[in-house]
Amino acid sequence: MDATWFIIGIGAGMVATVPVLLWALRRATRRAREAEGESRHNQRLAELGAMTSGLAHEIKNPLSTVGLNAQLLQEDLAHLKIDEDERGRLVKRIETLHREVDRLRGILTDFLEFAGRIKLDVHSQDVRSIVEDLGDFYHPQCDQADVVMRLDLQETPAIAKVDEGMLKQSLLNLMLNAVQAMTSSEDDDCSSELILRVESDDEQVRIQVVDTGPGIQADLQEEIFHPYVSGRKGGTGLGLPTSRRIVEEHGGRLVVNSEPGQGTAFTIQLPKADL
Repeated sequence: MDATWFIIGIGAGMVATVPVLLWALRRATRRAREAEGESRHNQRLAELGAMTSGLAHEIKNPLSTVGLNAQLLQEDLAHLKIDEDERGRLVKRIETLHREVDRLRGILTDFLEFAGRIKLDVHSQDVRSIVEDLGDFYHPQCDQADVVMRLDLQETPAIAKVDEGMLKQSLLNLMLNAVQAMTSSEDDDCSSELILRVESDDEQVRIQVVDTGPGIQADLQEEIFHPYVSGRKGGTGLGLPTSRRIVEEHGGRLVVNSEPGQGTAFTIQLPKADL
């Protein structure tokens, strides 16, 4: 009798276990399919990235040839014995060609930076020194644009694992956007000020780029990080997406806080590290 109940208990236990096993099997199958799909997706993205980068390079090479020939044509034109009015008209056309070549070259450069693979060479560094170097570098451009630059750096080291060159590129994009936003503002009475701030706590190092420009509408504050969205005439719309991508490759976040008429603050949040 005891043996019978023992067998019945084992059978009941097995029956009760079947749904759990089936659920675990379905879950494992679903995860395997998701992993396979993600792998195919990543492979397609890699192939697309390689193809677009190759295409951009193929366009860039003849574009440089066009620019060089335009320059040579302009030099030859200076020695031609033609009417000065006609010469002036032709020179203007060549100058327009030069500008368009430079504009297209800039678009391609921004595209390659955005679409290409980012390879980081990270080291534990005090980001205050990086911000100081970038401030010294960009100060003349601020003076030229009548923008006052201020550095607000904490007194203690702010250590993070960063690729110095890539972080500077990300910050420079933010600074360029800030100055352009202020110089394009129609409010002449508002003083233009660019603040670079560094602060940290036990978990994060934060780098802020703050401007006193016109601000950004709430419904556009996420859209501006999408490729080819630009509020500036002639802009490629790749600066902010590239900056965010660089920060995310560092394991950080790039967030924006802005109110129309109150300026804008972009904050790079990086994991804190030890020396």
